[in-house]
Amino acid sequence: MPAPEAPRHNAPRGIAALLAPVLRPALRRRGSVLGTLIADWGDIAGPEISSCSHPVKFAAGTLTIGCAGPDALALQHLAPTLIGKINLALGGAPVQRLRFTDMIIPATTRPLRPRHKASAPPAGLPDGPLGDALARLHHGVTRQRFNRPE
Repeated sequence: MPAPEAPRHNAPRGIAALLAPVLRPALRRRGSVLGTLIADWGDIAGPEISSCSHPVKFAAGTLTIGCAGPDALALQHLAPTLIGKINLALGGAPVQRLRFTDMIIPATTRPLRPRHKASAPPAGLPDGPLGDALARLHHGVTRQRFNRPE
C-alpha cells in the first residue's frame, strides 16, 4: 500500500514566502553594495567628490548618486574614473552605470585650525618698496602654506 500523502493546504500564502527562496541568494550578493558605499564613500570617492555627493540607491548595476545640479555635470565627466574606483573598492564589477539625482548635500563641518601668527619677515631684506613687497610676499606664502586644506 502506498504511503499516505501529506495534506495540502490551499490557503493563500504571502508573496514574500514564495519569493524568499529565489531572492535570498541574489540579495546576499548585491544587498551589501549600497551599505558599503554609504559607509566608505569618503574613502572610495575621495574628499572632493564625497563632499558634494552621496550614494542613494543601487539597483541592476546602476548606482544613483545624489548631488547638486552643477556638481552632476562635473561628476558625469568623471564617471568612468569613479566607476573604476567604486568597482575596485567593492571587488568585481557590480556598478556599470551612474545616475545622478538632484539632492542638497549638507556641508560638512571641518575642525577649525588655529590661526597662523604673523611671523617677522626674514632678516636681510632691502629697505624701501622692494623690501616691503618681499615682506608681503613672505607673509602671503607662509599664510597660504599654513591654511592649505589637508
